[in-house]
Amino acid sequence: MPRARVRGIYATALTARLLDSGHEVVDASPPIRRRFDAAFGTEPPDVRVGTSADRQGVGAHGDPDAVDAVREVLTGAGRDALAWPDPTPPGAVLDGEVTETLGGGAVVDLRVGDGAAAEGYLPYGDVDARIESGDPVRTQVRESAAPWTDRRPELAGELRVGGDLVALEPGSGTRVDARNDEAARELSGMLDLLDLEPPAGWRAVWQPSAVDADTEALTAGLDAAVAAAEELRAATESEEGTGAAGGDGESDGAGLGVLDDRSRLRDAPVAVPNAGVWAWFGRESRSGLDDARRTATATMPGHHRVKAGSADASGGVDLAEALCDPDPDAEFPFAVVADAFGPREGDALRIDHGKPDGRLITLGEGTVTAVDVDGTVTVEREMTGGGSYDGLGVAREAGDVAETSLKEGRWWYPTTYRGRDGTVRGTYVNVCTPVEVFPDAARYVDLHVDVVKRPDGRVERVDDDALDESVAAGHTPEPLAEKARSVASALEKAL
Repeated sequence: MPRARVRGIYATALTARLLDSGHEVVDASPPIRRRFDAAFGTEPPDVRVGTSADRQGVGAHGDPDAVDAVREVLTGAGRDALAWPDPTPPGAVLDGEVTETLGGGAVVDLRVGDGAAAEGYLPYGDVDARIESGDPVRTQVRESAAPWTDRRPELAGELRVGGDLVALEPGSGTRVDARNDEAARELSGMLDLLDLEPPAGWRAVWQPSAVDADTEALTAGLDAAVAAAEELRAATESEEGTGAAGGDGESDGAGLGVLDDRSRLRDAPVAVPNAGVWAWFGRESRSGLDDARRTATATMPGHHRVKAGSADASGGVDLAEALCDPDPDAEFPFAVVADAFGPREGDALRIDHGKPDGRLITLGEGTVTAVDVDGTVTVEREMTGGGSYDGLGVAREAGDVAETSLKEGRWWYPTTYRGRDGTVRGTYVNVCTPVEVFPDAARYVDLHVDVVKRPDGRVERVDDDALDESVAAGHTPEPLAEKARSVASALEKAL
């Protein structure tokens, strides 16, 4: 079984699930060590799991086999846990073309292969040469981004290789990146004693975790980093004459940066030393993760649901659990959470419409007109004129109002369209994963099949074919599709 390192708001729950699945968890944080009666090693992990920037899910990156094994643990959290391969895992070397120059960096259209599309962001300070639109570039992914966010993966024009103990980058010498000066000096002395120097052309940057590693682990960590670095450098310079033009037109010695010849752009990735996957958790999955966390420590109902909402809400959960022993059988306190962190009446609320293929579409932003104790939030949006309402076949006119009723935990939600005079122009009922109403946005994943009620009262079920296609493409798991069909059938009868 692979070794996994876990960090972020889902760490305790995922540690419990990984251990139950027979995986080894290493480099555990102090809270994790306190909560589990288990031995946590200090060996380098095969896969690293961390929370996405928006707290909605996690990314897992590392050895391809280890990533596949961990993916099963992540998607096993619940029916609405969905996962997608990461086309830009950290450490990957990719060719691309600059499509836009911004104030602090450039947007790069990356060639990730298999007909997939991806963009990255290359800060000007991370490449030697001047960058212009249309330039061919070879870059390395420093930090990836979940597909449902509006962030682009961050790129660099210089190689960097390594893991939790030591990283290598072009240059010379050794640096200890430890927060404690005394520990850094002690580690530097140990490195000198062991003669752990990187090969010519590379600079070693020892990470804080190296402070607590033994001599065997330090040696093994450097050896592994050197092997990976040389393999990656060879891949970037495998074509005779391939170079990256620096500020003086010279190659930077690592094959990255602005390429001197467009014909050398590769359509497939230059090197992908790590695999990656992004997993999004829905409300049902967060509840499953609550159950897993509860086996290790006190956990309030909706623990992960609240923490996913905002940093302030996350701190509130920690305080509540520290002050009292939560009742695991209690209902999720939506009214209390909404009153403390939002949304409140008069607030602006986005409707974040996720897709089973990983994309996220924002349907717009409306004004909250009511927040009920049962978890129902009503949002109104004024519509612009032009076009027609999907599925209804009714013209959209300026001044129309869309009223959306979003109930926490429900597998569907209705939007009723009314004209200026209050006349109902139709109702569209979206079938989706259980709705979550966060302080700034309502969030779910659309399950394609929907039910509409036209102005004349006729009820019609639509887009079953789109759901079937999504299942065939591997985007929607069959159990989730079956739930969507069941919900749509019930709505047909009810309307």
